Amino acid sequence: MPVAPGNIAVIDYGMGNLRSVWQALVHVASATGTPKVVVTADPAEVMAAERVVFPGQGAMPDCMRELEARGLRAAVIEAAKNKPFLGICIGQQMLFEHSEEGDVPGLGVFAGRVRHFPAEKMLAANGDKLKVPHMGWNEVVHTRSHALWDGIDDGARFYFVHSYYVDPVDRECVMGATNYGLPFTSAVARDNIFAIQCHPEKSAQAGLRLLSNFINWKP
Repeated sequence: MPVAPGNIAVIDYGMGNLRSVWQALVHVASATGTPKVVVTADPAEVMAAERVVFPGQGAMPDCMRELEARGLRAAVIEAAKNKPFLGICIGQQMLFEHSEEGDVPGLGVFAGRVRHFPAEKMLAANGDKLKVPHMGWNEVVHTRSHALWDGIDDGARFYFVHSYYVDPVDRECVMGATNYGLPFTSAVARDNIFAIQCHPEKSAQAGLRLLSNFINWKP
């Protein structure tokens, strides 16, 4: 069934279990009277939706390959130009120009690179070695105000699972930062786009509030 105007499209390019993202969005959407939340691999449905969520898990080369294979690349880039657009985890990383993971180009929506956590920096304050992937709960500090931070405490804890992080060229787009051995950018935004490294769908009340803010966001 085609996605009707007003609906939220969760892009499915075959990487990661999207059920938790869909369930969290349905939960917060039900309180706002928002039309349906649908998971779709159809570029036409992505183009028809009012809002787009771009999640995912896995390795960057695999994600880019599957995005191309399913004909979704152009639809994602177009949606990022003119719709409220939320990138999650690898969906944030793919918006950048290039990733060290597999030495692969991304979509180039944001200027910058995706970098691996450097082994020499992976030390806690007490000197203990930090594990990579960075997995578990960590603080997100608001580096700038944004509508999607509304009702979320500065330094609220979100759930992370990743070995790479984005390094934007334009520091004006940095909306959130997290420390794991080194300070890294954990949220970026520009115009109609907001993208975050953590998993809001797995981040309890702070994550649900961010998703609710996205549904109500009018950039």
